Amino acid sequence: MHADSWRRNYRGAYDDHFLDHDVDADRLAVWTARLGVPGPSGRACTVVAEHDGAVVGFAHTIFGEDPAWGSLLDNLHVSHALQRQGIASRLMACTAERLLAAGGGRALYLWVLEQNTGAQAFYRARGGSVVERAVRPLAGGGDGPVLRIAWPDAATLVLPG
Repeated sequence: MHADSWRRNYRGAYDDHFLDHDVDADRLAVWTARLGVPGPSGRACTVVAEHDGAVVGFAHTIFGEDPAWGSLLDNLHVSHALQRQGIASRLMACTAERLLAAGGGRALYLWVLEQNTGAQAFYRARGGSVVERAVRPLAGGGDGPVLRIAWPDAATLVLPG
């Protein structure tokens, strides 16, 4: 799902050869390392959405990643076929709840590629503000323009009820 999302949304920013040939192995290595740590580290959290027994979305957050901006929502992806059904909003709400329960701060931020205007609109609709533009290294090589989107208080992402 992660590799598919990158292929769909990051073509033109990431190297085509990387997206066409190497992204699956790259993402597998990243997730094997992230999820292979025994027991809860307390430093990161991955929330998974399931539908009919299959994983349809996930959000991965690193708590307290930046002293000024707070916790980093490092990944948020939903199966392409199930987008626009509220799954990403629920994943963000669960992430916010976990962040608030961890007690290490309330601020949340993420980086999004500047070309991914659909994701930017989604984050803005959930109260995120673009606070910085930067050029950062991209997986597979090269650099790309990204935007930092931030929420000073993750409680604004928690869904009512």
